[in-house]
Amino acid sequence: MVNDRQSLDLTPLARPAGGGAVEWRISDAPVPYPEAVAAMARQLKVRPEDVVEMETRMGGHDVALEPSSDDEDESFAPIAYLADPADEPGLVLEHDQSERARSQGLELALTALDPRSRRIIEARWLREQDAATLHELANEFGVSAERIRQIEGQAMKKMRALMAPSAA
Repeated sequence: MVNDRQSLDLTPLARPAGGGAVEWRISDAPVPYPEAVAAMARQLKVRPEDVVEMETRMGGHDVALEPSSDDEDESFAPIAYLADPADEPGLVLEHDQSERARSQGLELALTALDPRSRRIIEARWLREQDAATLHELANEFGVSAERIRQIEGQAMKKMRALMAPSAA
């Protein structure tokens, strides 16, 4: 990269026969940098700022998007700074609204159940740990495990019907 303290030389690479355009290169040499930029800008018919920008771009080095295999810390690789497509605001909003609708639909469906069915569904499906078994619930309600399974099936069917409109 070239800064304003360096001196550069405009060297013609080729002089075409017949007076055509001359190809130039900027290289380390005695001509002061601002003069070299001005001469290059005149030759290319662009602003001096454009010459400086292109020199900066072309003088830069390539950067690997992904870390090399010998890198220990992957957090500094450019790939780590790319946005996650799942974090797109529209998708996040859609996901939040969908979650809210499902949650509200579940609450509505649970309130529509009788207390025994609600207790069975909550004990079997809505606990994060230690979900109740059919036999545990059968002992609690004084019925057979098969009857608990039937009540559970009927409650699930009723809940699905109530939640179907909110899922659409």
